[in-house]
Amino acid sequence: MMPRLGFAAQVDEWTRQTRERMEAVFKTAASDVIEAMQTPVGGGGNMPVDTGFLRASLVVSINTELPATNRKNPGGAGFSPRPVDMVIAGAALGDTIVAGYTANYAGYVNYGTGRMAPRQFVERAAQQWPTIVGNVTARLRAS
Repeated sequence: MMPRLGFAAQVDEWTRQTRERMEAVFKTAASDVIEAMQTPVGGGGNMPVDTGFLRASLVVSINTELPATNRKNPGGAGFSPRPVDMVIAGAALGDTIVAGYTANYAGYVNYGTGRMAPRQFVERAAQQWPTIVGNVTARLRAS
């Protein structure tokens, strides 16, 4: 038989568990939004992938400005979600997770030009935030 916790200990435990749940929702939802940004058109998303450089130019940080879009495409490149996951894992409640692309043509692809329709892979992913948070909350409750 487990000993019963006193009222203060129960409140402390409830607060700790609540904070852990909130942090889990925050981090998982942030990861899911970034995954939506990165989903190629061929996989049902809005990210056009030709050489892979735009997708690989994703930079994720905490509490910083968006990265400069000044990198020229050196050719094919691959994307690995591991660095993104590591940054998100280091975030705390109250932090701002910043995700942006450093490819010098990222803005043109996202917002379009006079000759190219906008893909809006960033905005479309961001618009999913409320739905993603709801889905993550439901998944975590069920586990």
